[in-house]
Amino acid sequence: MSIGRPGLAAFNAMQRDKAYRLARTWLDVPRWADFLSVTRPFADVGELEATMVSASATITDKELEQALARHPRIGERADAALHDAEHSTREQSGVDREDAEVTRRLEEGNRAYEQRFGRVFIIRAAGRDAAEILEQLRLRLDNSDEDERAETITQLTQIAVLRMKETLS
Repeated sequence: MSIGRPGLAAFNAMQRDKAYRLARTWLDVPRWADFLSVTRPFADVGELEATMVSASATITDKELEQALARHPRIGERADAALHDAEHSTREQSGVDREDAEVTRRLEEGNRAYEQRFGRVFIIRAAGRDAAEILEQLRLRLDNSDEDERAETITQLTQIAVLRMKETLS
């Protein structure tokens, strides 16, 4: 969705359906995006961020599955038809896909994670290099199902906040 960089004032003033569509580019959970669109106006980006975090606390398993479907595996190229390719490519820029060892370790880690938890591994990759991502993947494989579900939502929310700030800057 190419709508430029509207800024918070413009987001606050958008028609509800346009604000909803924009919010879904941050996190593809319709109920979450609808909540943001009806909660406007926000006094500042900090209030919007706090509302995003709060709204994420109620994400259901079905919504989590839908949101994760918009994200490629870490280390894989995003498919424009399935993923938020522009965002994902930029966010994973710290992962050198040309490094065969990194690629192998990410493939193995992704496979182990998916076998363990039944969903794609998600992490706020922006600002992290491959070594840090691999370490987090290793550590998170030891989480309980409940703790990992919460961590997955935390990571999705961090990604959504980064996307929001980028869009509104």
